[in-house]
Amino acid sequence: MYFLFVLLFLFAGCSNKQEIHHNERYYQTILCQKLDGEMEYVLKDRTRVDCLTKEYAIEVDFGKKWAESIGQSLYYSAMTNKKPAIAIIVDIQKEKRYLKRLNLIAQKYNIKLFILEK
Repeated sequence: MYFLFVLLFLFAGCSNKQEIHHNERYYQTILCQKLDGEMEYVLKDRTRVDCLTKEYAIEVDFGKKWAESIGQSLYYSAMTNKKPAIAIIVDIQKEKRYLKRLNLIAQKYNIKLFILEK
């Protein structure tokens, strides 16, 4: 079964609509804490799962790296025996094309998506 989750992060002091840029680790930390997961779980080959939960091996990445995130999530899933998941960091209005592409593949290969809005 396929699920699409949207997590919206509200930033204090953004009333003037200036864009705030955070790095991947910022979003990874918030998501992993929210899901009670383990950040940077190290595999036998020394690669790292961004967030490992009881159910999912999650790759966290920005929208423009949507294709790369698919391979990583599937690999981490195979190595951990957890379900594959991707937390994609996007500006929903400006990066719809990445979401559309990723959603197509996620549905086909049963990859859970977490959408983290910039």
